Amino acid sequence: MIDVTPDIPNNESSMLLAHLQEILVKRQLSAIFQPIAGMQSGVILGYEGLIRGPSDSLLHSPMSLFKVAKENNFTVELEHLCRRVVLERFAELQLPGKLFLNISPEALLQPDAQHSKTLEYIQRKGLSPDRVVIELTESLPTIDYQLLREAAILYRLMGFQIAIDDLGEGFSSLRLWSELRPEYVKIDMHFIQGINLDPVKLQFVRSIQEIANKSGAVVIAEGIETQAELLLVRDLGIAYGQGYHIARPKEYPARSLSTLVVQDLRRNLSTSPLPRLAIKKNTVTAFKLMLTVPIVTPTMHNNQVYDIFVNDPDLQTVPVVENGKPLGLITRANLIDRFARPYLRELHGKKACTLFMDSNPMITDKDTSLQELSQAIVDADRHHLFNGFIITAYGQYLGMGTGHDLMREITQMQICAASYANPLTLLPGNVPINEHIDYLLQSGVQFHACYVDLDHFKPFNDAYGYRKGDDIIQLIGTTLIKNCDPDRDFIGHIGGDDFILLFQSEDWEQRCQAILATFGAAIPVHYDADDGERGGFYSEDRRGNKVFYALVSVSLGVVKVQPGQYYSHHQIATAAAEAKKRAKKIAGNSLFIDRRQEPQLAIA
Repeated sequence: MIDVTPDIPNNESSMLLAHLQEILVKRQLSAIFQPIAGMQSGVILGYEGLIRGPSDSLLHSPMSLFKVAKENNFTVELEHLCRRVVLERFAELQLPGKLFLNISPEALLQPDAQHSKTLEYIQRKGLSPDRVVIELTESLPTIDYQLLREAAILYRLMGFQIAIDDLGEGFSSLRLWSELRPEYVKIDMHFIQGINLDPVKLQFVRSIQEIANKSGAVVIAEGIETQAELLLVRDLGIAYGQGYHIARPKEYPARSLSTLVVQDLRRNLSTSPLPRLAIKKNTVTAFKLMLTVPIVTPTMHNNQVYDIFVNDPDLQTVPVVENGKPLGLITRANLIDRFARPYLRELHGKKACTLFMDSNPMITDKDTSLQELSQAIVDADRHHLFNGFIITAYGQYLGMGTGHDLMREITQMQICAASYANPLTLLPGNVPINEHIDYLLQSGVQFHACYVDLDHFKPFNDAYGYRKGDDIIQLIGTTLIKNCDPDRDFIGHIGGDDFILLFQSEDWEQRCQAILATFGAAIPVHYDADDGERGGFYSEDRRGNKVFYALVSVSLGVVKVQPGQYYSHHQIATAAAEAKKRAKKIAGNSLFIDRRQEPQLAIA
């Protein structure tokens, strides 16, 4: 992984060249190291060696350093010095594990490259080659793969291992993987950062992991910067990780991970918001509403903007954009109204268009859900509904959206949701339940499916009437909603008194117990006073016999779903229903957890 910092200012090239030559002669480079940790064990595999130029120097950052070296044909000399500095410092610190040593393919393929001297130098520093991983970073569009294969074979014969850096970022990194068959593959940070919110990145990383399993390579995820990314990477089965959330590069790096990171890795279930991924799958975002409209720059005159409106009678708003950044909006109504007044066009026609610009427009990211966008517009001034909104990606202008299109799409979504929702509880019905289960299965993550069923509900419904029965159904619905995490858990109403919970909360078992306790405490008030105190009521069965029916209780049957264990919602439904049957054999409010080989009963 190349450590990237902002580019240097455009100074005199001769000064920079002289500074670079001084650095090379005086060896004014320093090494820092970033740990690479096991996602399952929390043990440090090794360290990537990174380089820094002199502090308080224009060439402090490696990006600036190598840019100047490339411009002046000193890349190979700089790489050799970097390699020596990193190796010397790694040996001096006596760091454990492996050293990941950055080497470009160009340096490896130099005609005068003396590979055996690299081995001799490493051995002189007290290191064995099996502790050094040559990390290749592709930087050129064309590579002589035949020579590179030969060089890789030679280094392997000497005992080194090979890693490919920044997979997915370079010109042909997948071919490098195919040609070299490296021991390690490092996924570029672009695909890791925000992976918990992006199903495309998630699928990319899963695919890489599948290829690695078949090719015998070990995957390392770069750029892990949040807890959610860490846990999702771990749950996908990625072997190793690297990034600021694990540990930052330091001159004196840690020899073990922090307690907080170790605790995160030992958690039973990822807290990454994968339900949001499932929601994103079925939710329309602002991107769908995006329209391509003419844009203007802040230097354009009002007359020019007026002409744009005149030439396009349907155009209502134009955005003002500078260097990709949205600055504001100009509306047809505002500009034409101003120009209709006496002398205003003569006074302001040649002035900058920002004069009549709304400098506080509604701006939203392309991935904003329409529900969130709608709420934002409702909470803001009413003119935003008429003016429309600017759609961006990473702060860069993409296009425009209109309030009319937003309202139309929201209405359609509400109609669609209502058609699949249970009319009594308004919870998602069978179609969205099945879609959500299948999507979680496709995501390859662990979750718990909980079948919820009421006991003695039919006798209660027969004795007290369907209106009271509806109250009980609504009671269990609100109880489930109250005790589930809306960001991680999914609640569905199968029909009647049957519900399904899809837990991704870590504390799912405590939530189940809370459901039992909440429902158990609330149910007596739905009976007559005597029946409530008695704990049930007497009623005749079909044969005319008097039978005692206990208070309505709830049974929860839970099955743990591991990646690759099930392949469809049908299988999940069957397994969860079987667990529910086991729970119903227990008197009262009950929970049965199917622990596969070790079934366990838990009674509220």
